[in-house]
Amino acid sequence: MEQATKPNKYELGEMLLEIGSLLMVAGANTERVKITISRIAEAFGCGSDLMITNHALMITVRYNDENKTFTSVKWVPNMHLNFNLIADISTMSWKIVEEKWSVERINNEIKLLDRRPLYPRFLVLFLVSLAGAAFCRLFGGAWAEMILCFLGTFIGLYVRQETVKLKFNFYLCIFFAALTSSFVVGLYSYLNPHKDFIHALSTCVLFLIPGVPMINSFSDFIDGNILNGTTRGVNVLVIAFAIALGLMVSLLIFNLQ
Repeated sequence: MEQATKPNKYELGEMLLEIGSLLMVAGANTERVKITISRIAEAFGCGSDLMITNHALMITVRYNDENKTFTSVKWVPNMHLNFNLIADISTMSWKIVEEKWSVERINNEIKLLDRRPLYPRFLVLFLVSLAGAAFCRLFGGAWAEMILCFLGTFIGLYVRQETVKLKFNFYLCIFFAALTSSFVVGLYSYLNPHKDFIHALSTCVLFLIPGVPMINSFSDFIDGNILNGTTRGVNVLVIAFAIALGLMVSLLIFNLQ
């Protein structure tokens, strides 16, 4: 099978770094990033060595038949889940292998994928809040608790989005979101002491549970990426602590037990 035209090693290396960064931000685990980058590099007759950490990606690209190498490091921002992007990049990587795409075409495709619009903000707020209300019902909450959980989740998620925009510390964003959601439920419970809203209080912060980092941590351990698995596991614990701290502050404010 004919290989794609060999590009400049710097162009190829920077392109692979960009793809790896997009995958990590979108929520791909370590092994998925390695497999995708390796597949694309091999399509150009190159080998790739990756070192992946929680916020950095280092790559060394080498041609198999020439003494040419490229090594560079790219900083990776916080995770912003986008499973559609992961699937699109995976599909693109197979097209690169089968159709012999050029680096220029790949870069253009990456720009298109990265600019593809996400779900509208209000739709995300509504559906996440609806999911919170559904969990409340699943745990035994009445209709009044479901409505309260919906409101708490909606406002808490809105606060988290706004604090992220303002570039607050990631864990502070989690704390403020948990505090806001539980504060809404706690305030209503404080004003209506004869009613029980424990189900709403316990489910209004479920949208903050770091499910993907938790799964990625376990997956990294299974794949032998112990350092990344440990880092992501500790990150999950810190997020859980921030959620618990937000709940605790609300309980102390309203003296709820």
